[in-house]
Amino acid sequence: MSIENKISAHYTHGDLLAAIESALFEMSKTVDTVTEKDLGPVGEFHIGGRIATDNLLDQLAFTEQDHILDIGCGIGGTARHIASRLNNKVTGIDLTDEYILVGKALTDWVGLGNHVQLHHGSALDLPFEDYMFDGAVMLHVGMNIEDKATLFKEAYRVLKPGANFGIYDVMQISHGELFYPIPWAENSSNSYLASPQQYLTLLKQANFITCQETMRRYFALDFFNTMQERTQEGPPPLGLHTLMQDTVEIKIQNMIKNIKAGFISPFEIISHKPLNT
Repeated sequence: MSIENKISAHYTHGDLLAAIESALFEMSKTVDTVTEKDLGPVGEFHIGGRIATDNLLDQLAFTEQDHILDIGCGIGGTARHIASRLNNKVTGIDLTDEYILVGKALTDWVGLGNHVQLHHGSALDLPFEDYMFDGAVMLHVGMNIEDKATLFKEAYRVLKPGANFGIYDVMQISHGELFYPIPWAENSSNSYLASPQQYLTLLKQANFITCQETMRRYFALDFFNTMQERTQEGPPPLGLHTLMQDTVEIKIQNMIKNIKAGFISPFEIISHKPLNT
């Protein structure tokens, strides 16, 4: 089995759309009454959820006129949020076929089909023309991609000159034996963590110019503390447990252990493609 097939299999739920519909019933919602905001807790599959997404977007200065690419879009939560916030066009791509099928259904439910298009495919071979997008985001994706050099070269290719590229990934900040399983991998064989410096080097080799990098370790710990306090009496109907099912507790606990141990941390990197290209 190829690396990409293993990654796709890791994320495949098997009956995700039905699980989301069941959660909506518990929320006294239907496919006709659910809103984009309602879907945020399951659609934003990264540390900090929508708060982290908005923090990244605030640094990227995207506008209503911009066509944005979401690399590794999952079930389209971030893409829908960008489109809802900016009233613009967003295209997402993800390796997991079920995520795209579910994402398309959710997008139709909340009436964003004219703004958001989701595609099944690889970030290492983007099925898009050169200079197609005005900006791009990538949230918690690089941990599953070994060949980050090709990843960044492909992102550079499809972006217009002057476009901003926002990354929010979990990165390795010190060496150590990580606790597994974690949300993106059952064991080390499917985990491709890299350091912030490795990201910066590879972005530079792809000809991006990086203007800002921010470690979000303390934000992550605060987020998990708040999440644990809110779920003491049980999780809400819709959330990360909907995606990760019975493994959610151990994966989140191991994530917290790894962050507290100083092995990993979420990082933001804001880069742009030079105008003179």
